[in-house]
Amino acid sequence: MGVVVNLEDGKKPEASIAALVELTAGDMKAVNELILSKAGSNVTMIPEVANHLISSGGKRLRPMMTLASAKLFGYEGDGHVKLAMSVEFMHTATLLHDDVVDESGMRRGKKTARMIWGNQASVLVGDFLLGQAFRTMVDVGSLEALDILANAAAVIAEGEVLQLSVAKNLETTEDEYLEVIKAKTAALFSAAAEVGPVIAKASRNDRTALRSYGTNLGYAFQLVDDALDYGGSTKDLGKNVGDDFREGKVTLPVILSYRRGTEDERAFWRQAIEGGNADDAGLEKALGLMKKHNAIADTIGRARHFGGIARDALAPMPNSPHKTALLDVIDFCISRVV
Repeated sequence: MGVVVNLEDGKKPEASIAALVELTAGDMKAVNELILSKAGSNVTMIPEVANHLISSGGKRLRPMMTLASAKLFGYEGDGHVKLAMSVEFMHTATLLHDDVVDESGMRRGKKTARMIWGNQASVLVGDFLLGQAFRTMVDVGSLEALDILANAAAVIAEGEVLQLSVAKNLETTEDEYLEVIKAKTAALFSAAAEVGPVIAKASRNDRTALRSYGTNLGYAFQLVDDALDYGGSTKDLGKNVGDDFREGKVTLPVILSYRRGTEDERAFWRQAIEGGNADDAGLEKALGLMKKHNAIADTIGRARHFGGIARDALAPMPNSPHKTALLDVIDFCISRVV
């Protein structure tokens, strides 16, 4: 059973990443060929597990950002292709690990790798992809780019551990939750956007601008995902609506509803999230409380706020097709719930 809250006020705006897809199409062909090459192994299970997720229909948003941010500053080499592949492998490894930690059954509308091959294989193949990512980064020959992506990998791992420490903890504050998504989601968006200008030898100000763009886009992206889990559809999510609730995840809509609620309402949240009584009836009640306290609407509002910061970060850049395409990504991320 899925309970869906309608987040739409009329027709959705025509926001898309079509321009980004078109601009990066040639380079993405090279990225995809490199992905297939680097996912190969004589150990049969490795390409089976890797390709299960790699070929499952993800938008490849992060590697396209790397390609576009390099071209934004006139980069002419092929290092951006290798870095884009590395970014995608880091993301794929994170998803494999996340699904094990979260005990998830679906990812992008398919059974997760852990459901088919088991937790051990998912973790170890994720580690293999991380190793391949770093080998490819070294091939680029940019110590700065390697440093940025290596730092992102460490921060993402810290975010995983931090998320465990706040799991099912309803006393988690909004600031603490933002620290989790800064590490888990925003760090890779930030790195994906910054390594482009780094290998293009752009100025430090331009690097900082792209880092800010990526970081704040990452915040917006994750907050929209949080809202969609309670107000989207299985098709939008690639997983079951309400999975965050059933898994006892304390995301921003829950935090806001809990803090704004009555004592009786907080008792419900404790029973559902901390007590593990998160059934379909509980999900329906949770949705009602979120609507009462404007929790989903305010989560979307926070996403728009970070989207605005990302937009302002690019504002000083000269107008170009690549700048426009990167700005379109912000609108696309927000438009998934409006």
